[in-house]
Amino acid sequence: MPVPLPNFDFDEKLLQQGQEISLKLDRLRREKFPPDAKKSLRTFTMSEVSYFLGVTPGYLKKLDLQARGPKPQLGGGGRRYYSAEQMQELRVFLDRSRRGSSKPYLVHRQASEKLQVIAVVNFKGGSGKTTTAAHLAQYLALRGHRVLAVDLDPQGSLSALYGYQPEFDGNRSMYDAIRYDGKRVPLADILAPTNFLGLDVVPANLELQEFEYDTPIAMQSGTDGKRFYMRFGGALKEVQDRYDIVVVDCPPHLGYLTLSAMTAATAVLVTVHPQMLDLMSMSQFLQMLGSLARTVKSAGGDLSMDWLRYLITRYEPTDIPQSQMLAFMQSMLADDILPVQMLKSTAISDAGLTKQTLYEIDRAAFGRETYDRAIASVNGVNGAILDLVHAAWGRA
Repeated sequence: MPVPLPNFDFDEKLLQQGQEISLKLDRLRREKFPPDAKKSLRTFTMSEVSYFLGVTPGYLKKLDLQARGPKPQLGGGGRRYYSAEQMQELRVFLDRSRRGSSKPYLVHRQASEKLQVIAVVNFKGGSGKTTTAAHLAQYLALRGHRVLAVDLDPQGSLSALYGYQPEFDGNRSMYDAIRYDGKRVPLADILAPTNFLGLDVVPANLELQEFEYDTPIAMQSGTDGKRFYMRFGGALKEVQDRYDIVVVDCPPHLGYLTLSAMTAATAVLVTVHPQMLDLMSMSQFLQMLGSLARTVKSAGGDLSMDWLRYLITRYEPTDIPQSQMLAFMQSMLADDILPVQMLKSTAISDAGLTKQTLYEIDRAAFGRETYDRAIASVNGVNGAILDLVHAAWGRA
């Protein structure tokens, strides 16, 4: 006779397994980033620095030979490497040395240029939303902008990429700056540094989910809940003078957090994988979002945007069905599709296994062709988005 499976306490098993996974992840983090489990940042080649600064490698080499600007580190074969701090020193040096008619190298926004808030959204897993947000924030910082990355997903995937593990680091989240009770704290007290110069992060934790439960209750008890959509933007205003651009990794569902972020946003980036099921999911997402946004707008929320773009992610140009799906989407969405795609790459996925991005991992960890193809795709996407930001500011 078959023996029936033994019963078990579901809650106890989930808690035990969740804690065990967290402990092992924390152990791996401390082994990867000793001695304090904080991430550091590699140095950058002269070719990379020239790209981020907008000058030629030959000009950087000339500056070094003339002992002008910071002294790079020398590697094998006389290769020159710069730290992120030295890259910023070069940026300041180049700006001071330029002629008045040439382009500025210090690119911080001016008083007349409003804070740009980019909401990265989709509610289907696997669309590359968090990977896109992480690479975009780092790219903008490497290009000289002051950037704030906000993780609004209670799962905290973006926070993990920046080296934060909420259950062990005890970090606060955006919830602490937008909650309804007397325990609310200023957003400035929640900001956390990253290993990238000019890039801070607002980490996430599971407590973020409380905002979804608190808001309906607050709606019934007073006016604060009825104007929930203003809380995220209100928190950002407290620190807006510190930053040029905010990149928000929204949760993978349509709730009060997402709507609050959308109300504060000046631009929306929708990530989508070029497959039929993903397109069907995105269609439902857009209709739901549009309907909810209309409701927020009728209640007084400001939903005017500088731009909306759809980013094709994990794209394989040799995959004929994907190419057909891309053409199908272009026929409908026309100018709203970003003209470059985020290619599917083992370099991006392999870097993620160690909680790193392409801007952190060493090129030598991959085959040259694999890395170069991936970084060209990522830079192309991020460069196109930066062009949209500058256009919103009225810059050439």
